[in-house]
Amino acid sequence: MKNIFEIKLKTPFFGLLIVLLIVSSCTKDFEELNIDPNRPEKVSPGVILSQMQYRIVNNSISAARNFTHELMQMDAPRSSTSGLGLHRYIVGPGSGVWTGFYQNLTDIEDIIKVSENLKENNYKAIALVYKSWAYSILTDLYGDVPYSKAIKATDGIFKPSFDKQKDIYIQILKDLDAANALFDDTKVLTYGGDLVYNSSALTSGKNIGIQRWKKFGNSLKLRLLLRLSKKEGELNIKEQINAILGDPAKYPTMATNAEEAILRYPGTFPYFNPFYNARTLDWRSGNYFTEFFLGNLNESADPRRAIWAIPVNVAGVPTFRGIKSGYPTTLEYVVDQNSSYTDALKTLPQLGVMMPLAEVEFIKAELALNGYKTGKTPKQHYEAGITASMIQWGTVVPKDFFIQKTVEFDATASAEKQMELIMLQKYYASFFVDYQAWFEKRRTGLPVLPRGTGIPEINKFPSRVPYPTYLQSLNPEGLAGAVASMGADNSDVKVWWEK
Repeated sequence: MKNIFEIKLKTPFFGLLIVLLIVSSCTKDFEELNIDPNRPEKVSPGVILSQMQYRIVNNSISAARNFTHELMQMDAPRSSTSGLGLHRYIVGPGSGVWTGFYQNLTDIEDIIKVSENLKENNYKAIALVYKSWAYSILTDLYGDVPYSKAIKATDGIFKPSFDKQKDIYIQILKDLDAANALFDDTKVLTYGGDLVYNSSALTSGKNIGIQRWKKFGNSLKLRLLLRLSKKEGELNIKEQINAILGDPAKYPTMATNAEEAILRYPGTFPYFNPFYNARTLDWRSGNYFTEFFLGNLNESADPRRAIWAIPVNVAGVPTFRGIKSGYPTTLEYVVDQNSSYTDALKTLPQLGVMMPLAEVEFIKAELALNGYKTGKTPKQHYEAGITASMIQWGTVVPKDFFIQKTVEFDATASAEKQMELIMLQKYYASFFVDYQAWFEKRRTGLPVLPRGTGIPEINKFPSRVPYPTYLQSLNPEGLAGAVASMGADNSDVKVWWEK
């Protein structure tokens, strides 16, 4: 994207006006004649922000629906005769958000430049949070990716080198700290444009939206620090986690559902839920929820089932029924005989989720389990996480839900058993949250997914997405360097934090 904030818009009659002025030797009111009052001279950060927010969240939840849900056995295709498919651990090159995210990162960099020129620190801080969020997803998907030299076409860099994941993470953590320091809750977003927290007004002298952005940034940092927990010897992970937990005034994190990082679709043009016009075939007739996904929900009569899935009649009884994942190529499921996505999800405002409160509670549950001082017990965080997820999806925790066999948190059980419960519920709380369920599975091995009989023995659970094939012609030098650094370019290669 060109430096649009420096480009002034001119009328096509500029040359003609000059000629007329020379002929008439009249300069009166020239400035007024040469300005179109209906067009801004410069693009404001608010205009860029709102459009970018909508596009990038659409990218992330579409990735969840089309990639993560199948790979993580949330759903599976009705028919899969080719032997391929994510449910059989076949990951194609570029099956991710590479193009969409880098296009949006161009806008994010523009917001940073514009906000620096205008001395609008809140816009810059929001852009740094988005930049950190987007790059964390990109590097967790692919490993080494263009970072320090990316988005620099105006500087003549069209074939950027790829940065190592460790270096990217170091800078992401610095950017989140910078954002935390920049946020000023005594000021509004002068140019508006915030579709997530609506940070354009003060309440009793404070900007609640900016406070929530600050909490999102710190919550995101906790997510990433936990992901890097194996790298304590290389980075001061524990120290940074303790800094956040030990000083909630300086590093506040999400504490209520109102603070969740969710773009709530208004349902008005042009900001519709991206699945709004999805055909029935594409939305629910071509794939169904799995036995694993629905099985756990059925055992506890989880009320989220009715929000996510359509029951089918089994012997005259409405039943939430799933199919197997990774099944043999000879198997094909009958249309509409198993549960799939409800049509209500296609217009659900809160589907644009980046990070829910539930995830923060499950992060703290794990941290408390590992001895960190969070202010609550693992059980308290665990139950708060389930409660937050149900509120997020528009329901409530049923009476006696927490004492059911498949849900009850036994604080006397082994740490491994407690961790299994935490990660299973975190898995459900990650529904429609980009790739997070897969990233967490790679980090912890949980939840334990059944291996379908149609998955060839040679197929391993994937650790990354291979780079897009078009990079072979667009950036062969950068790609070659990345492949050499990673060791190979296939889905079996582990990224830095997973090794």
